[in-house]
Amino acid sequence: MRQDGSAAWAAVMALAGRPGAAAIRARIEADPGRPAALTRRAAGLVADFSRTSLTAEVLDALLDLARAQGVLAFRDAMAAGAAVNDTEGRAALHLALRAPPGSFRTGDEDASADVQATLGAMRGFVAAVHDGRIRGATGETFTDVVNIGIGGSDLGPAMVTRALWRHGAPMRAHYLANVDAHAWEEIRPRLDPARTLVLVASKTFTTQETMANARLVKAWLDAALGAGSGAHLAALSTNLKATAAFGIAPDRVFGFRDWVGGRFSLWSAIGLSIALACGWDAFAGLHAGAREMDEHFLSAPEAGNLPLLLAATEIWHVNGLGYPTRAVLAYDERLSRLAAHFQQLEMESLGKRVTMEGAPVGRATGPVVFGEPGTNSQHSFFQLIHQGTTPVPVDFVLVARPDHAHAESHRILLANGLAQAKALAFGRTEAEARAEMQAAGMSAAEVDRLAPHRVFPGDRPSVTILLPALTPRALGALVALYEHKVACLGAFWGINPFDQFGVELGKVLAGRILPALEGSAAAPDAATAAMIAELRALWT
Repeated sequence: MRQDGSAAWAAVMALAGRPGAAAIRARIEADPGRPAALTRRAAGLVADFSRTSLTAEVLDALLDLARAQGVLAFRDAMAAGAAVNDTEGRAALHLALRAPPGSFRTGDEDASADVQATLGAMRGFVAAVHDGRIRGATGETFTDVVNIGIGGSDLGPAMVTRALWRHGAPMRAHYLANVDAHAWEEIRPRLDPARTLVLVASKTFTTQETMANARLVKAWLDAALGAGSGAHLAALSTNLKATAAFGIAPDRVFGFRDWVGGRFSLWSAIGLSIALACGWDAFAGLHAGAREMDEHFLSAPEAGNLPLLLAATEIWHVNGLGYPTRAVLAYDERLSRLAAHFQQLEMESLGKRVTMEGAPVGRATGPVVFGEPGTNSQHSFFQLIHQGTTPVPVDFVLVARPDHAHAESHRILLANGLAQAKALAFGRTEAEARAEMQAAGMSAAEVDRLAPHRVFPGDRPSVTILLPALTPRALGALVALYEHKVACLGAFWGINPFDQFGVELGKVLAGRILPALEGSAAAPDAATAAMIAELRALWT
């Protein structure tokens, strides 16, 4: 699949080492046609790369690297159902989750047909809940759904529901992830047990945090409803024995296969809370947008392939220019959880230090991803992004048309997003800062004193992604874009983007430390023992 990419890597690094390789302002000022040349469109989205330091020569080198590293060959193997998750011997067929029957296979299995069967069962369940054929133990219709899960069983569905839920939607959704019971106590007073449907989302039905929360919530239902609490439960799991033992009827269990990774799973049964809260049409629209981006990814030429270009840009920033972080800034309050979902999607996938063959990678891999909605974030960490010592590339996500009638507010919002992208790219020179202060009537001494503080270095990269409106279809395309970017980056770096062994060690150790906290076993080391002693002293 991969060639010897050393020459291609060397070519990219040589370009990155040239004087002015990171320059952005000068390139924009010198070439009025740059925005048109560096804008790409796919699945209704518009992506503008002009405020990066990419050039035609750099793009050519990055695409040469993609070919040498077998990036699109990896894409094709993934789509063919090959075991691209080689450490676990599994396919990674999240594309099948939004495809018609017959589209994707893994071995002898029609993966898409299996998905459609589950989606059909989900659709029937959602319809029955919404029209009142499925009711609670006291005969009340369900008004609220609580999704109990963690990681991929929480972040994606919570983000989507926050983005797509509108007043008048079928149900209200609540997401319980943290094992800290304060999370449950914050949700509980807003719920009526007689009208609450609970989804327990755990493939194995053994996830420690999820099952602890499930027991809490079930005890609450039992106290209010007695033996009828089972009518309020459903599971997103494959462990039928464990779900039955928990009191969940088999026809209330919706499964998904091991070729669906958690952080790629919101399109599967894990998305049941989305369909219940926002309606089946919204869930179907989400799938349609993702499918449109899938088709683009699988067929678009390299130079116009948006997921590939987004990944190549990240290679340029992380490996070429040495930028170890990236901010995701959505200028839409409804996308307040977008950065959190992308953080898991990328950092859990790409935080790897060895190649697929088990050798040290030898170069930086996944950057730190963080973010908050604009304009709030402008009054938070933007100081560092504008004037800190290390540039932080930014993904700006803008939505052209709002769902409200407050046109002035939306124009202000968009003006801020565009202004931040311009400020990062262009900065403000000392001469410009001095001229502004002089025009404001400051004294020469004051200008001299403040000038260094008012310089913005500029040449700080950003990509702007524009959605026509925050519809299910547009959001589906956006999320699928980043999923495919992750697959491309895995291939660029020669790492497995579909396993996550890094989450396991802490879970194993927590299981060993819990008995020590309870006083029934010794702590595993001196530092832990000391802190347990402090805790136990405060409990007495």
